[in-house]
Amino acid sequence: MKRLSIVLVLLLGLSGLFVLTPGVSDEDHEEARRLMTLGEILPLEDILKAARAEQSGRVIAVELENKNGRHVYEVELLNAQGEVWEFYFDAKTGEMIKRERED
Repeated sequence: MKRLSIVLVLLLGLSGLFVLTPGVSDEDHEEARRLMTLGEILPLEDILKAARAEQSGRVIAVELENKNGRHVYEVELLNAQGEVWEFYFDAKTGEMIKRERED
């Protein structure tokens, strides 16, 4: 499955909705909606809440990828100190897989 990318612009706080952004096809959005409807992934709002519970800051990007048959959300947050943190969550369970500061 190809990589699904979602760049957040005005999405914050909207459950299960994906904003159409330049460079992201309608097919990507439809695939994300389909996966959510089938229960294969959690709504993006749930993942954003989990990320913010780990690190305060502004969400600057979200990607939904299929890694070895596992759907994974990657969330990038910019904190008040100007640091970018990346969080990886299992898209089905919401379990945090990894957290790292970007260099």
